[in-house]
Amino acid sequence: MPYIKDDMKKKDSEKLDDMKKEIYEAVSAEAQKLSDENKHTEEDQQKPAVEKSADDEADKKSADIDSLMTQLTAGEKSLAEADDRFKRLQADFTNFRRRSTQEKSEIADVVLQGLIKDMLPILDNFERALAVEGDDIDALKKGIKMVFTQFNEVLVKNGLETIKTTGEKFDPNFHQAVMRVQDAEKEDNTIEQELQKGYIVHGRVIRPSMVKVVSN
Repeated sequence: MPYIKDDMKKKDSEKLDDMKKEIYEAVSAEAQKLSDENKHTEEDQQKPAVEKSADDEADKKSADIDSLMTQLTAGEKSLAEADDRFKRLQADFTNFRRRSTQEKSEIADVVLQGLIKDMLPILDNFERALAVEGDDIDALKKGIKMVFTQFNEVLVKNGLETIKTTGEKFDPNFHQAVMRVQDAEKEDNTIEQELQKGYIVHGRVIRPSMVKVVSN
């Protein structure tokens, strides 16, 4: 009997040792797994400064590229809007220029029509003068003088002015010197004689006066 008890006790001891061994191996394996995971985490957190710097630089460049692309998109949009505004303004200017040209043409036609209308009575008087029979020179001269006066009034009404010459100083803006004479009694550049009348229309010289000028 003592031998049987000792044998059972030995087997129980061996079984307990096996169980302890299995538990130890299992605990060791789990501990090693946790150790490896912590090691990888620490390695990720403890990258070299150079590697971190490179990553940061790459992230910065990526952010800069994104910012530039955003700016480029905004610039392209602004350029398209500006181009559209320019085309509209160009079209408006073309239409304005066409309307202005048409209005100027219409105004010129109206002015010309008004001038011709004012001259029609003169044309009537010329026809009447030509229709007079006989050799009455005085009557003919009187008729011509009346027509001349009427014609001059029409031109003055439409802005015609005569350039003054007699006794005036020579002014190249209004006068054209075609002759020079000596006259000790008059100052140099004084107009001696008017050879052909000059005219102004609404402040603009349309024909300068042809004059003779004193040059001592």
